[in-house]
Amino acid sequence: MAEAAPIGRRERKKAATRKAISDTATLMFLERGFDNVSIREIAEKADVSPTTVFAHFPQKEALVFDEDEEHRDGLVSAVRDRPAGVSITDALYEYYLHGMLEDRAEHGDSTREFLALLDRTPALADYAARMWTRHEHALGAAIAADMGLAEPSPEIRAYARFVLQIQLLANNDDDPAAMLAGSFRILNDGWRSFADPTAGRDDSSY
Repeated sequence: MAEAAPIGRRERKKAATRKAISDTATLMFLERGFDNVSIREIAEKADVSPTTVFAHFPQKEALVFDEDEEHRDGLVSAVRDRPAGVSITDALYEYYLHGMLEDRAEHGDSTREFLALLDRTPALADYAARMWTRHEHALGAAIAADMGLAEPSPEIRAYARFVLQIQLLANNDDDPAAMLAGSFRILNDGWRSFADPTAGRDDSSY
């Protein structure tokens, strides 16, 4: 596999500006509420023009989801580019675990505050639901392609939905690592192996 071309200085600067705007907006939304903060105020705080804000984020709700495309591409890559012999479930677990550890190191416990903001802000909750649907479709399509199918089967669609929900469960839990492991264990082994011990259960590293 060819290595990706290095990101140029212009692209790095653009990404840094985008992240700075998003971080500024998210902090302001957490402090004052989504509806009480204007684009002009965000631009002033981030030291950019309102035009620059809209150049990076076409609508106000998108300001708090600056990693939308990155996360969607990460899910697809976890399936498509996983090492030989690694199952899809194992690859997705590792992707989530790595991302969760990075997120906790960078943001601490603020992830739960962010999810609470979504819960109390209908516009953000609606945007997040549409975003998760796009991710679900992308993940389902990647799994179907990996299995040589033209389109996702009902089982693949359900599996993709479950995978997306696991991240929300883990981020909202007091012990996210345990919730992540438990959720993927159920996903991997199936509910029957949990509810009926006589059915047997495969060894798991989760």
